Amino acid sequence: MESFPEPVFVAYHQLCAWVASFDFIYDTAFWGYLFLLLWIHRYTRLLVHCVSHWRYKSKPIPLEPTFTSKDVTVVIPTIHNAFEELRPSLMSILACKPAELILITTTSKKPALDRLAKTLGHPKIRVFCTRIANKRLQVCKALPRVETPITIMADDDVTWPSTLMPWILAPFEDPKIGGVGTCQRVRREWTAPWSTQIWNWLGSAYIERRNFEISATHNIDGGTSCMSGRTGAYRSEILASNDFIDGFRHEKWRDWILNADDDNFVTRWLVSHQWKTWIQYEPECEIETTLENGLKFLYQCSRWARSNWRSNWTSLVTERYVWTQQPWCTYALHFATFTSLAFLVDPLLLASLWWATADWDPQARNTAFWAQFVFMFAFTKVVKLVGLFRRNPSDLKYLPISIIFGYFHGLIKLYALFTLNMTSWGSRPDGDDNDSSRLVPLPGKTDRISDAKTEESGLQSYDDESDDDSPVLFDEKDRLDQLDARAPQ
Repeated sequence: MESFPEPVFVAYHQLCAWVASFDFIYDTAFWGYLFLLLWIHRYTRLLVHCVSHWRYKSKPIPLEPTFTSKDVTVVIPTIHNAFEELRPSLMSILACKPAELILITTTSKKPALDRLAKTLGHPKIRVFCTRIANKRLQVCKALPRVETPITIMADDDVTWPSTLMPWILAPFEDPKIGGVGTCQRVRREWTAPWSTQIWNWLGSAYIERRNFEISATHNIDGGTSCMSGRTGAYRSEILASNDFIDGFRHEKWRDWILNADDDNFVTRWLVSHQWKTWIQYEPECEIETTLENGLKFLYQCSRWARSNWRSNWTSLVTERYVWTQQPWCTYALHFATFTSLAFLVDPLLLASLWWATADWDPQARNTAFWAQFVFMFAFTKVVKLVGLFRRNPSDLKYLPISIIFGYFHGLIKLYALFTLNMTSWGSRPDGDDNDSSRLVPLPGKTDRISDAKTEESGLQSYDDESDDDSPVLFDEKDRLDQLDARAPQ
C-alpha cells in the first residue's frame, strides 16, 4: 500500500500535537477563522433571504383563468369536540364558493358534524368518518372521492379572506406547479390577560418568520422545507393517485410506519416527483389561524421540531432529491435544522470575535465587538419580524421576550431530537385519543407472508363496511373505496 507523502504526514503530526497541546486556545488566527466560518454560515442565508423576500412577487391573477372556484374541492379533517365553534371558519371557506366541501371526522362524532353541515347552507357538503382519529387516514378517506381538478386541504381553525380563491389558483397556470401555499397570520387576542398576549405574540412571530423564510426560498430555487397543512392547494391528480395514497398512509420512519407529519410528506412527494410549488404572498391570500397559548404552545413547538428533524433527515439522507433540485434550500433550510442552535452559536460568535481581536487596538477591538453585538440583536433578531411590527408598532415591546424565547427554543429542538418517537399533540385534549396509531411497527415477516396468502386467494383482508382505518398496508379495500367514491352517500 502506498504511504502518505512525508510532508502530509508531518503536517498531520503537527496538527495533532497543536490540538493536543491546546495552543490553539491562545491563537488569535484560530479564533479569527472560527468567527469568519460561523459568521458566513449563519448570516449568508439571512442576508440572501432578506433580498429575496423583499423582491418576492406572487403570481398574478390571469385575465382568463384556467381554474375557478368551481374547480375546487376543500377537504377538512376534524376531531373537534365542539363543532359549533367551527362555524365561522367553515363559513369563511364557503364564502369563497368552492364546488364542494368534504369534512371527515371520527365515527362517534359524525352525527354531530352532520347536524352542523346541514345548517351551513351550501348545496354540496359531504361528511365522512373513520374509526380512529388520525389526519392521514381521515384525508385518505376523502381524496379518492374528490371530483374536481384542484383539491385544497385545510385545517378546521383557519379563516379565509373572500379574495383567496383566484389568488391561490393563479400559479396553476403553470402546468408544472403541483402545490400552492399561502401566507398566514395568527389571530391576535388584544383583550386577553397580559400573559396570554405574550404567548399569542410568540405564535404570531413564529408564523411571521415562516412567511419570511418560505417566500425567500421559493424566490431562489422554488423550495421549502414544508408546505403548511393549514391551507394548501394541490392538483387532484397527484393526491388521488394510488401511489400517493399508498405512500401517504404507510410512510416509513426507521422501523415504524409514521402517520404524523402529513404536510411534510406531501411536500417531499411533490419534490420527489418533480412538481414545483409556489407561495402566494399577498394580503388577499392571507389566511388567519390560531395557535395555542401557555404550556400548550410549547407542546406545539416540540411537535413541530420533531417533524422538522424527521422530515429534513428523510430529505437529506433517505430521499436526497433536494440536493440537486433545491440546492439553496438544502443549505439554508435542511442543514439549518442541524446547525441553528442560537444559544450556542451566538455566544460563540461574540467570544471568538473578542479573542480573535486580542492584539488589536483596544478602541478598534471594542468597536468591532459592539458592531457585531448590534448587528446580532438589532438586525438579525428583528428583520424577519418587520412585517409584524409595521402592522402593529406596539409589538416592539415584545422584542426582548422574542429574543429570550429564541434561545430557549434551541433547548426545545434538542429535546425534540431525543424524543423523535413521540407523536402526541399534547396541545389539545381531543388530539391524542389514538396517538398509538401515529407510529406503529412495520409488519414483520409473518405478517407479510399472511398478507401474501390473502392476496393469492383473492380475498379481501377486511370488509369495507367495517370502517377499519387502522394503519395497515394499502390493499383492496382502498381500491374498492375508490370505485365506490361516486356512489350516493
